[in-house]
Amino acid sequence: MQLDGPGFAPLSGGKAAYLVVILHGVAANGNDVISLARTWREILPKAEFIAPNAPFPCDYAPETRQWFSLQDRAPEKLLAGLRESRAILDRLFDELLASRQLGDASLALAGFSQGAATALYAGLRRQTQIAGIVAFSGALPGGPGLGRAIRSKPPVLLVHGEVDDVVPFQSMANAKTTFEAAGVPVTAVARPGLGHAIDDVGIALAGDFLLNVLNAPRGNTGVTV
Repeated sequence: MQLDGPGFAPLSGGKAAYLVVILHGVAANGNDVISLARTWREILPKAEFIAPNAPFPCDYAPETRQWFSLQDRAPEKLLAGLRESRAILDRLFDELLASRQLGDASLALAGFSQGAATALYAGLRRQTQIAGIVAFSGALPGGPGLGRAIRSKPPVLLVHGEVDDVVPFQSMANAKTTFEAAGVPVTAVARPGLGHAIDDVGIALAGDFLLNVLNAPRGNTGVTV
């Protein structure tokens, strides 16, 4: 299955030195999250940003997309859906990296809500370690048993609003505890007064995180987009 979606070529022009893949939430598409790259590409001008549309029509809004179904929330059903999306994304990552002559160390993932859960699930099971994962307002799939399924341990940044009424704020603490027990480097940032959303502080923190994990020089392009 081929995934399409919006993207931004490197702001500096020329070949991409880094690749950041951004995963949207349920009942959305890549256009809902590609705007994050408008800020990040200022400090990462040699990075290419891609926001693929999820492979499946949303259960309750078929004109939008989802990474896995939420109609049956039994853990085994959710994990089956995550496994299917992970296999699709793994192939996408392989194709994107190969076509750009980049390795996994040049790949970072970011996601919001269901996209955050999917990014964590796919990124931690990648055979070769990627640079890092940013998860906004997401719950950790796999729960306490995650440690047994981890193949690599890229740094993770968790950002979550304290008044999130969609994915409980406690999800961040649960994920942090699980990651620490599994030896995954994790930073968790609570955003006071924020609901199920991404704010400017979170975007800035994620930009700095991506800059660090990709080991990239900070851009100073003087370009406003």
